Amino acid sequence: MRLTKPLSRFRSSFTAQFAASWVTLALLAGCATAPKPEPMKLQVLAINDFHGNLLPPAAFRMPDPNRQGEDQRIPVGGSEALATAVKTLREGKPNHVFVAAGDLIGASPLLSALFFDEPAIESLSTMGLHFSAVGNHEFDRGKVELLRRQNGGCHPMDGCRGPSAFKGSRFQYLAASTIDIATGKPLLPAYQIRHFEGIPVAFIGLSLAGTPGLVMPSGVAGLRFEDEAETINRLIPEIRSQGAETIVVMIHEGGYPTGGYNECPGISGPILDILKRMDKAVDLVVTGHTHRAYNCMIEGRRVTSGDKYGSIVTDIELRIDRKTRDVVGSQANNVLVRLDQFAKDPEQTALLAAYIEKAKPLTDRPVGLLAAEVRASLNFGPVSASPMGQLVADAQLAATQKEAQAEIAFMNSCGVRAGLPMREGGVIRYEDLFTAQPFDNQLVTMSLSGAELIALLQRQWRDDRPCNLLHVSEGLGYRFNPNLARPDRLLVDSVRLNGQPIDPQRDYRITVNSFMAEGGDGFVEFTKGRDRRVGPRDIDALEAYVTQLRVVQPPPLNRVVAVN
Repeated sequence: MRLTKPLSRFRSSFTAQFAASWVTLALLAGCATAPKPEPMKLQVLAINDFHGNLLPPAAFRMPDPNRQGEDQRIPVGGSEALATAVKTLREGKPNHVFVAAGDLIGASPLLSALFFDEPAIESLSTMGLHFSAVGNHEFDRGKVELLRRQNGGCHPMDGCRGPSAFKGSRFQYLAASTIDIATGKPLLPAYQIRHFEGIPVAFIGLSLAGTPGLVMPSGVAGLRFEDEAETINRLIPEIRSQGAETIVVMIHEGGYPTGGYNECPGISGPILDILKRMDKAVDLVVTGHTHRAYNCMIEGRRVTSGDKYGSIVTDIELRIDRKTRDVVGSQANNVLVRLDQFAKDPEQTALLAAYIEKAKPLTDRPVGLLAAEVRASLNFGPVSASPMGQLVADAQLAATQKEAQAEIAFMNSCGVRAGLPMREGGVIRYEDLFTAQPFDNQLVTMSLSGAELIALLQRQWRDDRPCNLLHVSEGLGYRFNPNLARPDRLLVDSVRLNGQPIDPQRDYRITVNSFMAEGGDGFVEFTKGRDRRVGPRDIDALEAYVTQLRVVQPPPLNRVVAVN
């Protein structure tokens, strides 16, 4: 048989094809065995509801493992330990970001509030905070003041009170759902994108939609607060068009868990509905507002909250696929900022010292004596009473009885931020009063009919939010059945004022703070009040009452009684 090609050419062609095949097989083998790139690890450190607590707040309470049914108190928080915790946790983590879920300021202790919360903003800037949502308390003094705190400059009325000129925050507030009605645009940036090893990550910040019901109307004038989930979903396509697939949301809304500070059993609250409606593209949700701690997986995403007052830093790790740029795994840990584990940060110590020196004449001023600790709780159960809440209500009644003929005073439960601690010698200092009641509201006395008063009391059980509950002044009492349906829990016939049944037709003179007088916390009955008379500041009323008592005893919890 005769070959059509010379033998040498045939061999050359065969050799080339054989070699090419081996190269292809080698490449395929290489592809099969080449390790997949490890995900990029991003550390997200998160806090919420700092509220200007530059000094350690009351100790963190948790069940004592050694004594059944009792709590242990762990000293935590304060900016000096918080800054050290942040530095310690991010050691060895080249890709990290520090974020917050709002209420960094407002309702603050005197050391921060006396200087318009500039110390808190400087402190958080110094410890490296990058982004924060805008909480409802950021609006306590209105949008103009919020923008000043972001951008810097002296207070327009009182000038610069601090040891140096205020330069503004070095972190960025984000307010995607807060719309300036005049411009139709967000008051502050809706989101920011940062790159880590070339991978873009988006951070969205939002206030809660219910902010107008939590702030004085003047504080939110000219602003519109849009639905949280709808706002987020609207932004997702815009964010993805910029290459970001990892999306972190900081939102000033939260839930109420039933377990420990690193657990998530039985969680309830407004955040659940928002999460159900939120685009699945969101990978991490850092929450706040409810002052609770939890670490959850809900709707397939990580959801966290770090209690309040800098007592906890949430240490979150996101594992991000380098090709898809999306999160392929996460873990989180709520770390207690224990004073016995995290030393004082020298930079924070120096910052605080300058403000403490300027504030000392006011903060340390003695105003009375204490027979025993007056406790307050921000996590109320079905009974609307705490000794501190009742003490504040009694003070407001005493301050307005003579001039405005007040007969009853109410205090909103979430307006009581702390109790009175038992110091050496039982001394009560001015800063203790201010820490308990830091809003600087005016007192307003008004007339409501007995029927309106009953409707007001019934409104406490419209849902399970703890801020719905009212502290009552001495002389007013009633019973309720927590097992009955709302609003029938109030036993109307049990309502008494100084032993007498409430007359539906008669007008009663009632004192509340100016926040409540404008319908705060949803108590619309107060907006119907007639014959209004503005009285002293709430803090002045409390100081006068404590001074008058000379020795303060915790009021007994017998005014509001639960029955079956």
